[in-house]
Amino acid sequence: MKRSIDHYLGVKIVANTKVAGQAGRDARRRHVIPSPAFSGVTGKRVRLCALLLIMMSWLPVARAIDVIIPSPPQLAAKGYLLIDAHSHKVIADHNSGQRLPPASLSKIMTSYIVAGEIKRGSVSLDEEVDVSVKAWRMEGSRMFIREGTRVQVEDLLRGVVVQSGNDASVALAEHIAGSEEGFVEVMNQMARRLGMSDTHFMNVTGLPDEDHFTTARDLATLTMALIRDYPEHYALYSEKYFTYNAVRQMNRNALLWRDKTVDGVKTGHTEAAGYCLVSSAERDGMRLIAVVMGASSQEARAAESQKLITYGFRYFKTHRLYEAEETLKRVRVWLGADESLALGLQAPVIITIPRGTRDSLNAEIKTDSVLKAPFEKGAELGHLSVKLDAELVYEAQLVALASVGEAGFFSRMWDTLALFFLQLFGGDPLVA
Repeated sequence: MKRSIDHYLGVKIVANTKVAGQAGRDARRRHVIPSPAFSGVTGKRVRLCALLLIMMSWLPVARAIDVIIPSPPQLAAKGYLLIDAHSHKVIADHNSGQRLPPASLSKIMTSYIVAGEIKRGSVSLDEEVDVSVKAWRMEGSRMFIREGTRVQVEDLLRGVVVQSGNDASVALAEHIAGSEEGFVEVMNQMARRLGMSDTHFMNVTGLPDEDHFTTARDLATLTMALIRDYPEHYALYSEKYFTYNAVRQMNRNALLWRDKTVDGVKTGHTEAAGYCLVSSAERDGMRLIAVVMGASSQEARAAESQKLITYGFRYFKTHRLYEAEETLKRVRVWLGADESLALGLQAPVIITIPRGTRDSLNAEIKTDSVLKAPFEKGAELGHLSVKLDAELVYEAQLVALASVGEAGFFSRMWDTLALFFLQLFGGDPLVA
């Protein structure tokens, strides 16, 4: 008969829903494999028994080895950040809260706002935009639109995202808000709404201004919002080329050519800002966002960003442990129209942890000792904590997944009497 490793170790893994429990691991650590009796056993049998003993002794040792994770790479940049887009776990961080000039990384916000206007229906992709003298004369990187012509919004967006056109950015801003200054007000309002507390815009292009600044942390926040809120628009950031007015320009994000899992995001450069890059990559459902600001060259910003992305995917993994409104525990309800109630979470549980450490996760659920109806759906009735060994990696409130009304008079009386005797004799009032 085929037997499992756990049979030979003499333990049974204890699990709490989807996360392995601590009790099973503690049992494995305490388990001692008995030495076989060698009396009366000689020759080949001795060698066979000895070999079997050695092989079995390796099993618990191998499981007890700690996973070794090196420190994050140290980059040649003024500030940088590596974060998981789903769990928001910060994997690497250096000066991510320092205010720095963003250069053309500002255009991520420009395109974010335009994408929002399109989604709301106030602007359409095939809508035509009049090109002003101001837009036509913009310095720096350009799409090469001409004064007095009309250009579709879709083309201008590609001019902003792929070609990093300052002229396209101003043309869109003027079309949507009436002026670049009006559009900048919207950018700053949106920054506050998204929680970008260390960001302030003075223009839509990122051209130098001492009052135009952001941080690596805020840019990561913006990028996560862009990918989450406007995935169809975000697809533009993976396009490698765009041709307009007979001028074919390539996307300046070199990682689009070097790493097939990279699908964005945006480059930036001025003398004050240095060379900057926000990049994002997805592998096996895990999405990382890397922000590098103030590198010394185009090659440096790409190489340093690649270091972060490679490190994150190689040594960390993102796990989706529980879904929103998944029943994690069913408890007894007293004095209610229903006798039991399902408890769960309002949002999914997504965590990023070192690779190979999932078996060290331990989930613990705590609720009040007695739950008495009525309850509204969403009422907070407990607490979930997930630990990686002794480290708390996630916690959230457990909520009622349905409403439970109050029972009738006689049912309440019966429950009150039953609860009294249950507590008197040491029963568990939470067992459904």
